[in-house]
Amino acid sequence: MGCLLADRYRLEEHINDDPCGRQIWRGTDVILRRPVAMVLRQPGGDEALEMLSAAVTASRVVHPNLAGVYDAVDEGERAYVVREWVDGQSLGQLLSESPLEPRRAVLITLAIAEACAALHATEVAHGNVHPGTVLIGDEGRIVLADAKATAATSQEQDVRALGAVLYAALTGHWPHEIPGPRHLPSALRIEGGKLASPRQVRGGVPSELDALCVRLLDLGQAPPTALELAAQLGRFKPAALDSLLGQDEEPAASGLVKPKRTRSRRRARWILGITGGVVVVLTATLVATNMPNTSQNADPVTPSTEASQAAAANAPRPLKLTASQIRVVDSPGGDRSELAGIEKILDSRLDTEWQSQWYLGNPVFGGFKPGVGILINLGNKYNVSSVEMHINRPGATVDLRTGPEGFGSSATGDAKVASTFESVQGPIENAGTRALFTGKDDCQYLLLWISKLPPIGDGKYQIGVQEITVRVQ
Repeated sequence: MGCLLADRYRLEEHINDDPCGRQIWRGTDVILRRPVAMVLRQPGGDEALEMLSAAVTASRVVHPNLAGVYDAVDEGERAYVVREWVDGQSLGQLLSESPLEPRRAVLITLAIAEACAALHATEVAHGNVHPGTVLIGDEGRIVLADAKATAATSQEQDVRALGAVLYAALTGHWPHEIPGPRHLPSALRIEGGKLASPRQVRGGVPSELDALCVRLLDLGQAPPTALELAAQLGRFKPAALDSLLGQDEEPAASGLVKPKRTRSRRRARWILGITGGVVVVLTATLVATNMPNTSQNADPVTPSTEASQAAAANAPRPLKLTASQIRVVDSPGGDRSELAGIEKILDSRLDTEWQSQWYLGNPVFGGFKPGVGILINLGNKYNVSSVEMHINRPGATVDLRTGPEGFGSSATGDAKVASTFESVQGPIENAGTRALFTGKDDCQYLLLWISKLPPIGDGKYQIGVQEITVRVQ
C-alpha cells in the first residue's frame, strides 16, 4: 500500500484477487490525479503475456461507449494493467433481492447487447458476460466489465450469455448450461428436465419476450448476432411492453419450487475491466421513463418459421456421448492410476468431476510425466465446431489434439496417442474454469491434453474436469 509504480500509479487499497490469482487494486494516477483500477500479476514476462496482449487489444477498440485502457506495463518481476475505476452494484446483487420488471430487464440487456455489438464489429469477443460482470454505476450507467478476450472466446458465446442475462433478469435464476455465476439459484426445470421459460417461473412476462429469451438459450437454433439482438430488444419499447403486458399470463409451472434467497443490501466497489480484456461503458439510466417513449406499439422481431428451421439445421449441436466413448490417456512415466471416474464429465453436472492425483512441487505432474489426456471417440467422423471443457479451478494448460485412431486402452496405446495426436490450435495456457476450443472438420478422435496442473495450495497441484461438450455440424 502506498507503493508507486512506473513513477505514476500509487497503490491505495487491495480490493481482492480475481479467479486467475491476479491482484485487484484501487489506485491513483498521481500525474492526472484520478482514481484507477490496477490488475497486478506476478511474475511478469511470458507468464503475463496473455493479460498484456488482451490489454493491447482493448486499447485498439475505439467507440464512444468503451472505457479506455490507460496503460499496460511489464517490469519482469511483475506486470500490471491500468484501467478505469467505478463504484457501483452488480446485476447479480440486484437479482439477489428479486427479479426485475420486464422493461428494466430489457433496458439492461439491450445496453449490454449494444456493448457486445461494438466489440464484435472489431472482431473482438467479450467472453465473460454474466450478472456479476454487468455493473450498475452510482450515476445510473450500465457497465459491462471483466472481459476475457482470448483466442478461446467467441461472439456466439457472448450472444448465448446475453440470453442468459435476460433470463436471469426476468426470473432471478441462472440457466447453468451457459457458464456463469454460481451464487444465483439454478434455473427451474419442468417435465423431462426442460428449462422452464420465464413465463412459467413468474407472471408478467410478455409472450414475445419470453419466446425471444427461450430461443437465445436453445442450442439447437443459431443465435442472432449481437447487433441483431440489440435491434430485436430495441423493438420492445415501453409502450409496446405495456401493451404486451395486457396479454394473458401463464402461471408458474406446477411443481416448481423457488429456492430461498439470501438478502443483502451491501454495496460493493467494482472495477471496470478487471481481468485482462475490453472494458465497456454504456450510459443508460435505469428509470423506465428515460427509455425512448413512443405511442407506436412496435412488435418485437420474430424470425420466420422457415428461417428458424434453416438456421437450426445448420447450427452446431451438442453430440451425445456415452462413457464407453471416453477414456483417460496416461503418458510415458505414468502408472495409469488416474483412469477412474472419467464418466463424470458426461453427467451434465458441474458439482461432479474426474480428478487427477495431486502432485507436489511441480505443476507438470510433479516432474514424473509430461501430461494426461482425455480421449474422445465420436463414433464416426464429424465436422467438429467446438469443444468446451469445464475445469474446477483456473491455472491449467490444456490443448485440443486430433489423431487417426484410439490405439486401444493400454500403456502401449496411450503412448501412441500421446506421441501421434497433433494440436488443432495450440494450447491454452493459464486457462480459466472454462476452455473453449475451435474444432476441426472430418475427425473422429479428439484428445484434450493437460500438460500443466493448477495449484491447490501448500505446493500441491491437481485438476478436476467437470464437463466436456463437443458440438458438431
